[in-house]
Amino acid sequence: MSSLLRAVLAGTALLAALVGGPASARTILFVGNSFTFGEFSPAKRYQTHTVTDLNGPDRQGRTLGGMPAIFKQLTVEAGLDYQVSLETQPGIGLDFHYNQRLPLLDRAWDEVVLQSFSTLDAAHPGDPALLSRYAGLLVDVFKARNPQAQVWLDSTWSRADLTYPAGKPWSGRPIQQMGKDVEAGYEAALRATPRAAGVIQTGLAFNRAIDAGLADPDPFDGIGAGQIDIWAFDGYHASAFGYYLEALMVFGKVTGRDPLSLGEFEQAAADFGFSPPQTHALQQIAHDQLAAQAETAAHEGLSRLAARPHTKPKGFQHASAAR
Repeated sequence: MSSLLRAVLAGTALLAALVGGPASARTILFVGNSFTFGEFSPAKRYQTHTVTDLNGPDRQGRTLGGMPAIFKQLTVEAGLDYQVSLETQPGIGLDFHYNQRLPLLDRAWDEVVLQSFSTLDAAHPGDPALLSRYAGLLVDVFKARNPQAQVWLDSTWSRADLTYPAGKPWSGRPIQQMGKDVEAGYEAALRATPRAAGVIQTGLAFNRAIDAGLADPDPFDGIGAGQIDIWAFDGYHASAFGYYLEALMVFGKVTGRDPLSLGEFEQAAADFGFSPPQTHALQQIAHDQLAAQAETAAHEGLSRLAARPHTKPKGFQHASAAR
């Protein structure tokens, strides 16, 4: 069997697993903090009955939906079957989940999305060492349970509250810079954890929304006409617009489906009161960021290939000679 045919069959098997019926429902776990469960937005309690909160109900009997519940709704509309679970704790990083919640996490999952502290390290903003260490430890746990598990790292967004006020870690820098620095930290964690599936570039999608003029860059001086506020009132957490964009990025990366395929009348966006043009614009941002990431990866792959010695492996035959 040729290598090309093996690749085609492998791709077909993967596609069948992704789009199979109820008997082949894929399990996905979201591990994170308030950036995952949607603090200070309608996403927080969105469709909680459709997902499993591994931490159980709070004292009022409530569970969390958040971005994972938005993801679930998107997959339903796309005709995909995912069993969605989340394990979250506000204001912490992956170290907490590994050290305090591992018994809840340590089981076989098909997909896992890991999201850590917003500055990478609360004590050392911008330093990816803690993220890299615990991402690696968690990937090892999930791979031990299911060697085929796809573990994704969700790189988060710039915080306006750490950029515009004086005396903050990103004070005086462009609003996009924190998102770029956080992304670089997640990429460093990926290099240190090669068994992870990849980085979901949520923070860069936020930057793209700002650069495109869709999102107002400074929520503290009012929101421009025709623009959205991508942050919650605190300039720290995301708004419903922001969590929706995060869910679109996860949807595109995990399922391989184009966010634009959901359409401007997508139900979760309608539930949050978005206009069809706003919904389309957010889907376009996610589409463009995913495409840019794929193009960058392709160029890097070609560069690595070009850097290799130009020697033909044993048995190599040029396509033209094989005719």
